[in-house]
Parts: sequence; structure tokens; C-alpha cells
Amino acid sequence: MMKALAQSQDIVQFQTKLKTIKVIKRDGRSVDFDDDKIYAALMKAEKKIHGEIRPLAEERIQRVVRLVDQEIAERFSDNIKIYEIQNIVEQTLLDEREYELAEEYIHYRTQRDFSRRKATDINVAIDKLIHKDQTVVNENANKDSDVFNTQRDLTAGIVGKSIGLQMLPPHVANAHQKGDIHYHDLDYHPYTPMTNCCLIDFKGMLNNGFKIGNAEVESPKSIQTAAAQISQIIANVASSQYGGCSADRIDELLAPFARKNYEKHLRDAREWIEDEAKHDAYAKAKTSKDIYDSMQSLEYEINTLFTSNGQTPFTSFGFGLGTDWFAREIQKSILQIRIKGLGQENRTAIFPKLIFTIKDGLNLRETDPNYDIKELALECATKRMYPDILNYEKITELTGSFKVPMGCRSFLQGWKNEQGEDVTSGRMNLGVVTLNLPRIALESEGDVTRFWELLEERLEIMEDALLYRVDRCKEAKPENAPILYMYGAFGDRLNKQEDTDQLFKNKRATVSLGYIGLYEVATRFYGPNWEGNAEAKNFTLSILKNLKEHADAWGDKYGYHFSVYSTPSESLTDRFCRLDTEKFGVIPDITDKDYYTNSFHYDVRKNPTPFEKLDFEKDYPQYCSGGFIHYCEYPMLQQNPKALEAVWDYSYDKIGYLGTNTPIDHCYECGYEGDFNPTERGFECPNCGNRDPKTCDVVKRTCGYLGNPQARPMVHGRHKEISSRVKHMPQG
Repeated sequence: MMKALAQSQDIVQFQTKLKTIKVIKRDGRSVDFDDDKIYAALMKAEKKIHGEIRPLAEERIQRVVRLVDQEIAERFSDNIKIYEIQNIVEQTLLDEREYELAEEYIHYRTQRDFSRRKATDINVAIDKLIHKDQTVVNENANKDSDVFNTQRDLTAGIVGKSIGLQMLPPHVANAHQKGDIHYHDLDYHPYTPMTNCCLIDFKGMLNNGFKIGNAEVESPKSIQTAAAQISQIIANVASSQYGGCSADRIDELLAPFARKNYEKHLRDAREWIEDEAKHDAYAKAKTSKDIYDSMQSLEYEINTLFTSNGQTPFTSFGFGLGTDWFAREIQKSILQIRIKGLGQENRTAIFPKLIFTIKDGLNLRETDPNYDIKELALECATKRMYPDILNYEKITELTGSFKVPMGCRSFLQGWKNEQGEDVTSGRMNLGVVTLNLPRIALESEGDVTRFWELLEERLEIMEDALLYRVDRCKEAKPENAPILYMYGAFGDRLNKQEDTDQLFKNKRATVSLGYIGLYEVATRFYGPNWEGNAEAKNFTLSILKNLKEHADAWGDKYGYHFSVYSTPSESLTDRFCRLDTEKFGVIPDITDKDYYTNSFHYDVRKNPTPFEKLDFEKDYPQYCSGGFIHYCEYPMLQQNPKALEAVWDYSYDKIGYLGTNTPIDHCYECGYEGDFNPTERGFECPNCGNRDPKTCDVVKRTCGYLGNPQARPMVHGRHKEISSRVKHMPQG
């Protein structure tokens, strides 16, 4: 808009010429010259110096911008480099004796240059690690930075990030460093061509055998061996990628191996028990004990595993659709073991994440054959928060076929192989790049047209970033991760010379366009209480629809499934908000909270009922089926599972994926059970003040998975968000 130009003919000529000039950015991009950016930067400097915009400041700054425009128009004809503009601005300020403005402007530019350099300086990051900077040691809620292998991984991650930023296309690296976007998992990718999360093809591996290290592992002959092999596979897969891994329909997967136990016990019964009528009962009793013991061993093995990067594998188990006796016993054992808890103190297991599927005609209603298992799942959720639930028909509608998420919330879309068979297991995600939507809203200054223009500009960068993720993953060789490419975790088994891209292309793999902060976006345009405003909600839906249209177009263009993904933001809730606070200041209901709201979620401070929350959120996943989850928050539910069932049932035809958030903290000093109070460095028992993680069990939702914030304090933003959820938890 060139608001700084006057009406003289000379100025009009300058304006015309300036419209033809392109600015060459540091990252090599070419953009139109826009003197509004100079004006905004100087106004920001004025406010920074004096705390306000003083009288006549606008006129003085407009004069400076006019002089800058004039010099650029006289000296440049086609393009100008960004540092040349900055030099002209600085010299003009000095010529106009705007010394305070010049000092602040120069200081700001210098600090930005320092920040860019420090982001790729390994020594700076290593120093932060040594001094246990919270943004480094607690970036991931599931990594214990006190143990040696985690420290080693964090050190390697610092090197990986530094190299990765230099490998990225310059404009992508620049956008990441500024906070326009977030290129996830830079400690692993693109330094290595690792993939993100996956649905492991356990069925193919268990039935056809596989290799780990030097061992050729044959198909198991019992459920105990099958369970042990699953834990070995998980450990190796988690060490060969950086995201979560899931076992889809594990009850149905393991049922045939439980049947082998039954057949063995039945043979024993026929040999040793004369009464034939007792043979079946004996075999089932022994098999039931085998199932329980193997599921208990699997739970302990997963929670005691440490991958090569020093963390427990992010693991999810989907179950609930099995109908035969063996599958039912497996379902019941999984839930009973989780209810019992770990160790003598019966602590809540963090992994695996349990995901129970509800299906009408199977377990939804009291008349359904597996309703008793749903009741057990309800009891488990009131006591351990898991299982989350999938509503079968809705997941099929939203994603094109039924499957559990890969890890936390990343969903594959329906996909058929050349034989026309629907394939879910053995597929994967190639990574996530997340868009800072609140920043676009703040930069637009209330101008909706400007918002859409800026969004389009950012999506061009997102396209390049996501395509780079794909291209980098394609450079992996099968021998880089044999468990994935050669021994069955990714389905097809490749030899060392084959191209890994055949497992990614034709939309077999997904790559995710993430986003954060729809609440804050609408707040910028419609105020903080916009949830009941139909126009505001339609605006937020149109944003996701726009993202999906772009993602679909990219998928058709490049042959990979670009999915819109509701990012489980973890430390990103803090990072984006912190950077935007530095850029725009403290803005009520946007940056003043110290965190941004995850994805499309209802503002946690508003105390909606679960039914209001579900009604509000149900319209969003149609546009972000690449990753989503809904949560409802409750007071203690252990004495009232029917209340939780009412919400589950209400959700059945409305949403696909629902998690329970209810107080389950326990103090072993005084016996208190309920909700611990959040503090600046953890949580404390409200009854006796106990904060010792050895004598209390504090479990909170950290975006997608459960976490123990008492044992591993979270970074500031996640801590604030969880504290806010605790503080504002609805009581009915």
C-alpha cells in the first residue's frame, strides 16, 4: 500500500518504479519491494524506545521512508539485496539525526544476525546442554536428560540440527529460524534420511519371520514368544526412525498364536486327563493364564525399553474388534493389566498408548456381544486415562478405511495396492512441517484479505519444505535401516540395491502439513469469545479447507500423500508463542498466555461441557484427516464410569478419535488420589505438599501421549498449557 508516499508527481514516479523492483532476501528468494515493512520496523523501534508512539512520530518516520524510497528508486532499477536496503535505512536515520531510532534499528538487525548465526553454531547449543537449558534438555517429554544415552543423543542432535539447517533450502531454514514455520525433528532429519512414524507390519513379520542383528527369527509357536518378538521389533524400529510406532488390531494379530497355546494344552489334557469333558476347560484356563502373562510381560518390556536415542519408544496398541474367544481374552488382559498398574506401587504405565475401538453391533450397546469389554475399557480409562477410543464408522468415513493412528495421532489415508487390496500396516509418514497460523493473523493486522495473501506466501514455503522431506527420505538405502526396508516392518522386503521410494510413492506414504493455533487466529479477528460466532467458526474452517486444497493439489502433482495434520505441538506451543511475543509484544488472549492452543481445540480456559466441546470440534477433522484427536476433561471419574460412557456414546457418530483427561495422580506419602496442584517446576500433592517423584505418581496428558511431568519437567509452554487445563478443568 505504500502509505508513506506523498502526493507529488515525483513521488508517484518513484512509486511506479519501486513496484518493479525485487528484493533479494538472504535465503535467495525474490519478493516484491514493500516499504510498509520499513515503516512497520521503525514504528516498532519507536515503541520499543518510548513505550508508545509519540506525537509526530508517524510523520517523522514517514519522511524517513520517503527518503529511503527515493534513494532506492534513483540507485536501483530491477533488484536490490536486503542488506542494501538496511544500509540505506540506517544511513538515512543518521542523516536525519534520528539517533535513537538508528541505534534501536541497528541493534535489532544485529541481534537478528547473531540469532541466525547462533542457531547453527554447535558450541552455543552444546553450552546450553551442559548448563541444562530447559529448551534443550526437556524439549521432548519422553526423554530423561539425566541418563548417559540420552545425553549422548542430545549431543548428537545438536550436531544434527546444525548440519540440518545448513542442508535445508535457505528460505526454508530461514522461515524455521524466524518462527514462520517449524521443521520438526531437525535433530534427526534431514541430517539423516530417516522416516517419521509408522504402522509396523507385525502380521507379516510374525508369520514370515524376520532378522534382527545376526539372528534369523522364525515364526513364533506361542503367544509368549510372539509378544517377546513384538517388543524386540518395536525396539529396533524405534531406533531406526524418530516417530511413534503402532500395532494395529493387536488382539486379532495375536489370537492365532494364542490358539497355538490352546492346541498344545488341549493335547496335554488329552494325554493326562481322563475326563474328556474337562479337556476344553483345562486348555482354556491354561491359555488364559498364558495370554495374561504374555500381555503383562509385553507391558513391562515396553516400559523398560530404551532405544538408541535414550527414550522409551512411543508405542500405541489398537484393539477391540476381535470377536473369537482368544481375541476377547487378549483384550481383557490388556485392560486388566493396565488397571492393575506397574510394580508394587501400581503406578500408571505410560506406554503403550492403548486405543480401544468401538463398533455398533460389536461393543457399543448393552446388547452387543463384546459390551462387557467396553465396560472394562471404561473402568480402565477412569483409573489410567487410557484407553483412548476410535469410533469405527467415523474413522472409516474420515480417513477412507479403518486403522489406528501411527503413534500419537497421525492417520494414514485409505490406500490399495496393485491387487486392489486395502493396505494399512507397513506404511509410514515422512515427516511434519508446522505452520505458525497465529503469526499470519498478527501480521495481517485485522485485514482478512492480507491474511489470505500471507497464508499463500507461507504455503509456498511449506510446499518446498515438505517436498524436501520427501526427497531426503528417498535417499535412504535399504541397508540404512534393515528392520524397516529389508526385514518386513514396512511390508515389502527390499534387497540392498532396490529403491526405497517404491515404498513411499503413489501416495503409499504420507507427509504432513501441520498447523497450530486456530483459536488465536480467530481471536485476532473476532475477539477471545468467538466459539459461538458462526462467522468466526466458518473462518477457521475455511482456513483448514484451504490447507487441504493445497495439500491435495501437491499430492496430485508429486505423487505422495500430503496430509493436513493437527500437530501435537509439545514444545512448539511455547516456541511459536515466545517468538511472536518478541515480535509483536504481549497481546491479550493470544501471546499473554505463554502458549498457543493445539490445532482446532476449544480454548481450555472456557470450561465447556464435554458435549459442547465435541459439538464444537466435530466439524474440523474432515479437513485434517492426516492427524487429529479430541480430548474431554473431567473431574475424578473412578466412581462414575457411566458418566464417561455417556460421552463416549454421544461421540460415536460425531467424531473419530477421543481421549480422556481425568485426574489420576496418587501420593504414596498420605494416600491422596486426585489432581495434584501445578507449580512452576512440577506438581505437588494438595493434601501434604509432597513433590518427590519417588513417592508420588503424577500423570498428565502431554499433547498426544501421557507423561510424567513430575519426573521430567516440561518446557515452559507445555507446562503452562497443562497447568491451565488443570486450573480450568470443568467440574461437571
